[in-house]
Amino acid sequence: MADQILYVEDDETLAFLTNDALTDNGYEVHHFTDGARAFKAFKKQQFDLCVIDVMLPIMDGFSLAEQLRGLNTQVPIIFVTAKSMKEDKIKGLTIGADDYITKPFNIEELLLKINVFLKRRFIKNDLDKSVGIGDFTFDFKNLIIHYKEQTIKLTQREGELMQQLYNNKNSVISRKDLLERVWGKEDYFLGRSMDVFISRLRKHLSCDPNVQIENVHGVGFRLTDSKT
Repeated sequence: MADQILYVEDDETLAFLTNDALTDNGYEVHHFTDGARAFKAFKKQQFDLCVIDVMLPIMDGFSLAEQLRGLNTQVPIIFVTAKSMKEDKIKGLTIGADDYITKPFNIEELLLKINVFLKRRFIKNDLDKSVGIGDFTFDFKNLIIHYKEQTIKLTQREGELMQQLYNNKNSVISRKDLLERVWGKEDYFLGRSMDVFISRLRKHLSCDPNVQIENVHGVGFRLTDSKT
């Protein structure tokens, strides 16, 4: 069965070209021109990945992503934006997007990003069993953190980042290594993006004060448990 792509774009020409390219590459594309209709569709069926323009009528891309994350924390979301301001890209990642692509873009770049996210579903996880730190149990295979009676669902990026931190627990892992292992390369904006995801992980872990993601100034991060 073909992977199901939710594609939300109100530019008719761009939508036609992108839809055609995605279809030619074996994806089943469900295209909508506004966020409200896309959200209705998302509630009715399961999608493997979402490609969402930021500037949309009725419901903009940021609002749509917030609504989608309320229903599903794990489906990959890629923002398409004409905005060049870093603050807008950071906002999208803070809301819960996994990546972004800036207009005008090369369709090959978008296809590559989609392919990377979808392939990760089939990569064998380094940790098949749940592991514990503090009062948390991490189920990396299913992207879930258990804390007492609480279940916290992670996005794909959060899960990958958390696993790297756990693999190096009580030791410092450099920003450079984290960026290359999770994002594939190191640059300024990806570094800002990583800081957003670190903040989100810290929020998830805040219910146990003994577990911390420490910022080692100028070097990187360290996941620690003060009880051990």
